[in-house]
Amino acid sequence: MFKRINNNIDFAENENKISDYWNEINAFEKSLDIRKDAKVFRFYDGPPFPTGSPHYGNLLAGVIKDIVPRYWTMRGFFVERRFGWDVHGLPIEMEVQKDLGLEDPQDIDDYGIDKFNEACRSQVQTNTENWEKITRKIGRWVDFENDYKTMDVGFMESVWWVFKELYDKGLIYKDYKVLPYSWAAATPLSNFEANMDYRDVEDPSIFFQLEARNDFNEIKKGDYFLVWTTTPWCIPANLAIAVGRDINYSRVKIDSQYYWIATERLHELDNYNYSVQGSCDGADMIGGEYVPAYSEFEKENIGKAFKLIHSDDTNTGSGSGLVSQAPSYGESDFYCLKNAGITVIVDPVTLAGKFDESIAGL
Repeated sequence: MFKRINNNIDFAENENKISDYWNEINAFEKSLDIRKDAKVFRFYDGPPFPTGSPHYGNLLAGVIKDIVPRYWTMRGFFVERRFGWDVHGLPIEMEVQKDLGLEDPQDIDDYGIDKFNEACRSQVQTNTENWEKITRKIGRWVDFENDYKTMDVGFMESVWWVFKELYDKGLIYKDYKVLPYSWAAATPLSNFEANMDYRDVEDPSIFFQLEARNDFNEIKKGDYFLVWTTTPWCIPANLAIAVGRDINYSRVKIDSQYYWIATERLHELDNYNYSVQGSCDGADMIGGEYVPAYSEFEKENIGKAFKLIHSDDTNTGSGSGLVSQAPSYGESDFYCLKNAGITVIVDPVTLAGKFDESIAGL
């Protein structure tokens, strides 16, 4: 009654037979054509970057994206399914810069932005065949012939239209956010873009001293705070010192000068002849003020910044228990100052990653 099934099934061969049969009868096209007058179900496909090759995450999302329009098609709706490409952002630009030997924005300006943009447009189509092959291999029905690209004028105008609608409704606000940044491309990076070239590197950490501006509880004017940072280049943009509320700090005397350091980090001073003159918890230091390392931004920000604040990230596992805070360059620093009510932003670094002329001698 039934045809006996061969136990030795060649899945790859059967997969190709089914795919070829779908192509032969134009199955996908017919599924759209017979419902062209039906009620429309809109399906917006978040497009991938065309520079990379499909990976597990793309395939998993692709299967889910195929299930949804198939379901609504079976419900009788017309579901147009156009494949798309996300061609904005760094992946395309980085490849083109590498191919053309351009290192930074100035090189791009010298080469010509119009020629650079055209080179980027040409790069978009270099890997689309691989995507189409893999997408068809997982059995996903989607239109590659009438695909869209985020560089299409119609697409870009639709995005700006949406943004304007949100703005007109009062749903857009201006604020600051700390993001990974590429000095070579002179642009912020998404986390995805930053992880494309993430590296573990050794960077110097240093101790430096900042002077107390006035008496504050146990702190005396002229005392020095031994501040620790893993990013010395951020010191010109320092706006606060982070301490821990529950950390105990010692006031020590070296020669004729007084310094503050976490009690558990006193061993950092083993090479010096010091004596402990007093101590207090970090909670009693919060609100104290100090003189910044660089005076360029001091005048307009006295009373607004250059204070000791609390941070949950401050610990005694390393450093001095007093941590330099530069909110322009660290997400943790930014929110730490924001929670302390300090909204000042200082950024003396240019888009090319160099100090600007506001800091003398740098």
